[in-house]
Amino acid sequence: MKLVIGNKNYSSWSLRPWLLLRHFSLPFDELPISLGEKQLSEHLRQFSPSARVPVLVDGHTTVWDSLAICEYINEQYLEGRGWPRPVAARAKARAVVAEMHAGFAALRSEMPMNCRALRRIELSDAAKRDIARIDEIWSQTQHQELGSWLFGSFSIADCFFAPVAFRIQTYGVHLSQPASEYCEHLLNHNGMRAWKAAALEEKEIVVDDEVGEDILPSIQACS
Repeated sequence: MKLVIGNKNYSSWSLRPWLLLRHFSLPFDELPISLGEKQLSEHLRQFSPSARVPVLVDGHTTVWDSLAICEYINEQYLEGRGWPRPVAARAKARAVVAEMHAGFAALRSEMPMNCRALRRIELSDAAKRDIARIDEIWSQTQHQELGSWLFGSFSIADCFFAPVAFRIQTYGVHLSQPASEYCEHLLNHNGMRAWKAAALEEKEIVVDDEVGEDILPSIQACS
């Protein structure tokens, strides 16, 4: 398989299927494409009609959209292990993934993923509501009873909230204790550590994603 991704420092959508592939040790090649290049759309249309990342190319099959890619990986290679086994938990996991996939517009707009930065920003009321809802999801799912992940074992749901964990870290957002514990656990995943290490090596700046005021690097993630 080949996964077409954007800059690791900025591309939240690319992180999701990458983390799923990495967690389950599925072999794949990365094809990174700079989000700042002038002919970006033309370049991406070589792989996908949407001209967006990520794109998965698996033989004669091409899948775009992060959720569609994760579903394809789950069906083709994981025998369903990408979702919780119990029906009720699986339904809830799909619901929160759909909510993340389609919503939280204020958070996305005001808190772009930027793994290299530590910033202070003033959030709108809409963004604060988004954060409160994420805190609620992270606090009320089953990870406290069944294990450290949102639904006991690692799933697509964890992949979809992984970019939010980086955002929480970057902008020093305060969470409740249960949500903070989950955030820390997600940031400590070996795949997340590897992604961030690679992001720190990148040099390109995407100006539109550089928001906020720089702060001292002593701030604690998810504190």
